[in-house]
Amino acid sequence: MTQTRQVLDVTNPPRNRFGIALLGYAFAAIMVGTTMPTPMYALYAERMHFSVLTTTVIYATYVVGVLAALLLFGRWSDAIGRRPVLLAGAASALASAAVFLVADSIPVLLIARVLSGLSAGVFTGTATAAIIEAAPPAWRGRAAAIATVANMGGLGLGPLVAGVLVQYAPHPLQLSFLVHIALTVLAVVAVLAAPETSARAGRIGVQRLSVPPQTRAVFAVASTAAFAGFAVTGLFAAVAPSFVSGLLGIDNLAVAGAAASVVFAGSAGAQLFAGRIPPARAVALGCAILVVAMLMLAVSLHAASLPWLIVSAVIAGAGQGISFARGLAAVSERTPAERRAEVSSTYFVVAYVAISIPVIGVGLAAQTWGLKTAGETFSIAVAVLSALCLVAVLLQERRQPQN
Repeated sequence: MTQTRQVLDVTNPPRNRFGIALLGYAFAAIMVGTTMPTPMYALYAERMHFSVLTTTVIYATYVVGVLAALLLFGRWSDAIGRRPVLLAGAASALASAAVFLVADSIPVLLIARVLSGLSAGVFTGTATAAIIEAAPPAWRGRAAAIATVANMGGLGLGPLVAGVLVQYAPHPLQLSFLVHIALTVLAVVAVLAAPETSARAGRIGVQRLSVPPQTRAVFAVASTAAFAGFAVTGLFAAVAPSFVSGLLGIDNLAVAGAAASVVFAGSAGAQLFAGRIPPARAVALGCAILVVAMLMLAVSLHAASLPWLIVSAVIAGAGQGISFARGLAAVSERTPAERRAEVSSTYFVVAYVAISIPVIGVGLAAQTWGLKTAGETFSIAVAVLSALCLVAVLLQERRQPQN
């Protein structure tokens, strides 16, 4: 009887009508907290007397937690179940919010960001898998899109909600995190109410990173495109408020939060419609869009134009969403099934490194050249990198029939 039930669990993971909605809410609620600090960095900088460089370092510290979660705990949910891992991620999110509530120094902010990164790293893989597994058969094709909307939607709502609260509500450095604690408590309830979908068939271990020879050419181009796209989202999430206040002269933090939010909205929307495009062609399209967006961003910074900044963010998000999601599909197509987990993890590591190192580079450049020149230089560099990826994809497509 026990063996029979285990087989049923593997072939027909438990589902209920609300499981996918509960997990989707939990995913979005956790991701909200990872971008909530964005509109607050200006206030932290004013009170703690630090520069744009320090802002970028604080933001980028988040990646330490994400990578630790992906590499150290990425395989745990296969072994012990989705629910325990998701609860651990929620606990990390609660800890992050609690630390932000009492943050009074740069080291405390760094700790809070690492904890936030841990929560995001845990949820990114585990919640996506749980949502797909919990989906009824008729929804299986839409489950990945639901996970995408939950992920990017949460990231986009974070700075938008926090910007409004910081600008118009009392206790600007505390209220947003109290809201996130409430959202996370509800996320814990949602995870407990949702079905456990894992067969617990894997084993605990560190996630290996590697790319097999037959995948390397496609991986090199797709991961470079992902690097360019994630560098842009990192720029907006970390430095958009500085652009809005320092270059455009707008001190309204709700506007700053909206400027950071729209890049994620563009990414989510584009990913929903990109699934029908062949992967290689989609990567080329995403790179082309990024080139246009970066040129528009450079113009917006040079002309100090808020409308151009917002439009460039939406377009950049679309380019990032298309190139990242379909780039992963292109890599998966060329990867043997038994190697996809490690190759996908390698792809994610490249992407998440991109939201840290380039952004810190912008902070360093801002100290030497000024924020305007640093932003323009970043825009041109990403445009060039995206153009090179576009050329590489077209060359690979031209050679493909000969193979």
